[in-house]
Amino acid sequence: MASAPDGDRFTVEVRHEGGAVVLALTGELDHDTAEPLREALEAALAEDGARLLIDFSGVSFCDSTGLNAVLHGRLTAQENGGAVALVGLRRPVERMFRITGADTVFDVYPDVAQALAAGTGRGLWQS
Repeated sequence: MASAPDGDRFTVEVRHEGGAVVLALTGELDHDTAEPLREALEAALAEDGARLLIDFSGVSFCDSTGLNAVLHGRLTAQENGGAVALVGLRRPVERMFRITGADTVFDVYPDVAQALAAGTGRGLWQS
């Protein structure tokens, strides 16, 4: 876990659900707090074919460092036959993904349950 300068904590909770690894993020994701996310992405994507959902529903802010970490995770997953989807994008996080065009390279869902349901239908989240 990392503490943001203003005292908000950034955390990454890792859990396995429906054949996917879910990274549930909370707090402000920026240059000073991105390392736990990078570490969690690296661990989650260590297996070939890993299926990863990144849950942003608890994130109140994300800067370019966070965006780059997520984009790098996506590339790693693709190289290893895996997939990454995003869930729970809230304003202003959703806006940053939209204006950079990053929302077009990810499947984006309102919540984990809908992502798992959609992925199962396409064979993405099956174990």
